[in-house]
Amino acid sequence: MTILAVSTPTGGVLGAVAPLGLLAAGGPTRLLVDLDPDGPRYRGSGSLAEMVEQGPTAADLRPTRRGAAVLANGGIGLADAFEVVKALIAGWPQVVLRVPTSAGELSDLVPTPVVSVHPLLDIELFAAPQGLTVYQRMSRSRHTRVSGLVLPVPNATCWSRLLSGSFPAGDRWIRAWRMVWKTQWV
Repeated sequence: MTILAVSTPTGGVLGAVAPLGLLAAGGPTRLLVDLDPDGPRYRGSGSLAEMVEQGPTAADLRPTRRGAAVLANGGIGLADAFEVVKALIAGWPQVVLRVPTSAGELSDLVPTPVVSVHPLLDIELFAAPQGLTVYQRMSRSRHTRVSGLVLPVPNATCWSRLLSGSFPAGDRWIRAWRMVWKTQWV
């Protein structure tokens, strides 16, 4: 079982797409669980909130086929969903956790590395991130001296496909996410 959490402190579209990129670059069977009650409305049936309310089924807790699955949040906090999240982590071979912009309570409940994803801008608009970071190169960014992993400029079609529920594994931007899985985050 492999678990990585993704945080995008600046939020926005990058906050919705980065976890999907990491998911698409993962192994043959993987699950994205959105732990942010105010997170995006990812496509798919059901949500973490519904799963907590109704109780998870055996099919929820273990994959029944290869591929990627996405579980939207539905408005529930991690503390209330903890037991279900723990069971999902135990049953799936690879899990991506999308965490709110501040991942404070995650480290207390789920001991997993948090991959911090930031836009790579020519100006320093935000405080410099601490620890190992993934930077998303923007279309006009020339800034290259950063300590961390740098993703290429994304193809708009790739992001549209990800947000509509398709996982274009051959895309250059998706392939770049593979280095995130190979990096030691501890």
